[in-house]
Amino acid sequence: MVKYSVIIPVYNRPEEIVELLESLTMQGLKDKMEVIVIEDGSTNNCKKAITPYDNQLNLKYYFQENKGPGLARNEGARHAKGKYLIFFDSDCIIPSNYLNRIEEYLNETPLDCYGGPDREHSFFTPIQKAISYAMTSPITTGGIRGGKRKMDRFYPRSYNLGIKKEAFDLLNGFSDMRFGEDMDFSMRAIKKGLNVGLIEYAFVYHKRRSHFYAFFKQVFNSGVARIHLSLLHKRTLKPVHTLPALFTIFYPLLLIGGLLFQPILLLLFLLFPFIVFIDAWKRMNSFQVAVLSIFASTIQLFGYGTGFIKAFWIRIIMRKGMFHNFMESFYD
Repeated sequence: MVKYSVIIPVYNRPEEIVELLESLTMQGLKDKMEVIVIEDGSTNNCKKAITPYDNQLNLKYYFQENKGPGLARNEGARHAKGKYLIFFDSDCIIPSNYLNRIEEYLNETPLDCYGGPDREHSFFTPIQKAISYAMTSPITTGGIRGGKRKMDRFYPRSYNLGIKKEAFDLLNGFSDMRFGEDMDFSMRAIKKGLNVGLIEYAFVYHKRRSHFYAFFKQVFNSGVARIHLSLLHKRTLKPVHTLPALFTIFYPLLLIGGLLFQPILLLLFLLFPFIVFIDAWKRMNSFQVAVLSIFASTIQLFGYGTGFIKAFWIRIIMRKGMFHNFMESFYD
């Protein structure tokens, strides 16, 4: 009997989804799981690549015209038979005891909707590890993506999100937002009074982007989406969300001020990379990754900050409509 419906939207990433499916074949509760792959209008589709897993998983494949990740997840939910829907991004790898962990937790602490954190795998490239550090470190995120200590409440993200099928139907699924749709989903779940929580040890390995420019585009649109979300969901914009914008504005001023006026300001300018380097080296145990983490963390803050500032100007000051950048090349 199917209890868990794993739903995976995919767009032009056949190699990555093969790695994800391979990890799902090792799940301890595989007999309770179905896997639904929704191809979201890919020009390089994964159907042939995933065919070998037909005999290893209860696997279903569907193709739709490109509508975005949220609507692809909705299409997967429409075909799902499980009590719980579990959403993974195609660039994730799932530990073999993942389902065992959430079943154990949910049996003791029932939740309508849950999320889990993400980590880097030992075989990830140094850049992927550095980007993972930037996206999970409390220094750059305030712990809001699944950390134990956080500056805002936890909202499940779509790379690792589970929800009861009946609760998903109550919310009418994901919206058609291209970016920030998972945050919108979680915010609506909380507004509806659903029991939403974090399962700290139900983590996934998340590969994210493989080079820094693609990473910049991702976090830029995250900054834009934060303003969009604040207009859709009043009082959800917190001080922690403005910190990257403040960093974007004032961090370069430290460098300029140190070079032109007060050299002591250069020490303050160097404090951020020093803290990141020490923290990343301690966590990753790699000099190379620690150095790259400085670049990744700076890109994470500047990317998010510039997106946030641009959206604040366009949407709040100029009162114009929703927009996103890099729509044509986001996945490049």
